[in-house]
Amino acid sequence: MSSQTSQDTLGVSVEYVLNAIQEFSASENPSSFLAVNEGNSYFALPGRPGVIVYRPAGDFLIQFGGPFAPAASYVDLVRAFADHATARGRRLAVIQLQRRDAEIYAGEGFTVNQVGASYAVDLTAFTLAGSRYMQLRNKISRALRSGLTVVEADYEQWRDGVDDINTRWLPLKGEGARPLEYLVGQTGGPMQKHRRLFVGHIDGEAIGYVSYSPVYGANEGWMHDLSRRLPDSPAGVMEAVNKAAIDVFRSEGVPWLHFGFTPFTSLSDEREVPGHSLGFKWLMHHLWENQVVYPASSQLAYKQKWNQSLVLTEYAAFPGRASAEGFVNIWRAANAM
Repeated sequence: MSSQTSQDTLGVSVEYVLNAIQEFSASENPSSFLAVNEGNSYFALPGRPGVIVYRPAGDFLIQFGGPFAPAASYVDLVRAFADHATARGRRLAVIQLQRRDAEIYAGEGFTVNQVGASYAVDLTAFTLAGSRYMQLRNKISRALRSGLTVVEADYEQWRDGVDDINTRWLPLKGEGARPLEYLVGQTGGPMQKHRRLFVGHIDGEAIGYVSYSPVYGANEGWMHDLSRRLPDSPAGVMEAVNKAAIDVFRSEGVPWLHFGFTPFTSLSDEREVPGHSLGFKWLMHHLWENQVVYPASSQLAYKQKWNQSLVLTEYAAFPGRASAEGFVNIWRAANAM
């Protein structure tokens, strides 16, 4: 490590992290607000602006995104955090790097590979007109005819309904399923005031919701984050909630609606960076084709309904050689294993 002494979570406030993701948005990470999730750990260099976000998993430190930092301290943070992990007997794995991050990490000796993509809709040109969207329009109409009302909701007023949906939604994911963490957002807590919540209800009973997180940078807007519904809710509830949110965002002049990271999707040779691992590349394609870790195809199908116009490739990075064990621990940090 450099002669500067690092500081970890105890010396970095969540307010500092929030300021960093708002101010230093050059990496254009649409999921940057996940940096302020409760349960995250933080690394910084005293006197140097910027922060790295991570969680421990097994023998690894799992870093979320690149440093949220200006160019002057970005590489110093990359190097110092790698040394920080080594000094503590931990290995390092990085997830959800953007293209600019990926190129810098590759230049620092990391092996960097595609792991999926995130998607966004240009709300200034958004439309559901035409035969292509007839099925989606019909699905939304049926949900509304069932008595569904969609409101932008105050979280505290709808907390019980949200909690009930969360409890009853999880069994939909299969026996033994656990709620994902780290790479998805949260509801409640001190950062809730920065999010927006849209709830679908019938006669006052919440049956589905979508939580939206702010997105900073050139493609600023909102990210469609958590979306959950009751098992017996009518078909089209989530689509109706999202369409209502889109109408509100467009009326406010919001330019982009992001749909977040989907693993194993939009993989292509053109998006790889120099020095990538051929074995890790094969693994990502295998996981897409077999859907054994994550239901990527169903997630992608939902996102493609909305006529996305921006695809952002996301990457994983490992010091030295690519690590399958590191990738497993990324999913462990996300509570998927």
